[in-house]
Amino acid sequence: MGAAPALVLEHEPDAPAALLGEWAAERGLALEVVPAGAPVPDPAGRPFLVSLGSEASAFDDAGVAWLAAERRALDRALEHDVPVLGICFGGQHLARALGGTVGPAARPEVGWMAVESLAPEIVGEGPWLQWHRDAFTTPPGAELLARSAVCDQAFRLGPHLGVQFHPEVDAAVVADWAAHYPESLARAGTDADAVLAGSVAHARSARAHAWRLFDAFLAGTRGQYRLSPPALG
Repeated sequence: MGAAPALVLEHEPDAPAALLGEWAAERGLALEVVPAGAPVPDPAGRPFLVSLGSEASAFDDAGVAWLAAERRALDRALEHDVPVLGICFGGQHLARALGGTVGPAARPEVGWMAVESLAPEIVGEGPWLQWHRDAFTTPPGAELLARSAVCDQAFRLGPHLGVQFHPEVDAAVVADWAAHYPESLARAGTDADAVLAGSVAHARSARAHAWRLFDAFLAGTRGQYRLSPPALG
């Protein structure tokens, strides 16, 4: 019998693993996707756990029915040294579990945006797809990896990695969000045409940056394991 697959907590059907799933398949890594509200398997003994994005707020304990169960899973993973990758909402929830704070951002960020990278070997400057109205603070003892004018964008604490942007999205996911969340675009002062144009312009570089980020996370789970990302272009 092979090793147990990594756990992926998917909070909404329109926010899937996408490029993360492609990367995992390419690297020979099995993933078990767990929808929000379903029982979360014990993460102990898993190679890693990923928490994806959501329209929910990671600090809304009273309003998000499945938030407490996910927090228990995160705490269990941290207790048993299971590496956690948190993306957007997932990054916020991981930051909170590690002692950071989460709340409304000074302003929403939506669209393809560069970040200031303090660790370009892990987090490229992008542009990355941003789609958030909340933000985290880097947890105590964690290393800040990237930031924007609005908020912290990435941190690392031991094998755990949290990011505010969306390295996992592909063009289809972005097009779906642009079509179904016009209020998010309006709040951020952008529109669907601009976001979709960014998806075309940055497709190759976004994939390469995502592979580098995911490989860096994997390296942290395996002790300095390194793989080569696709070439930028």
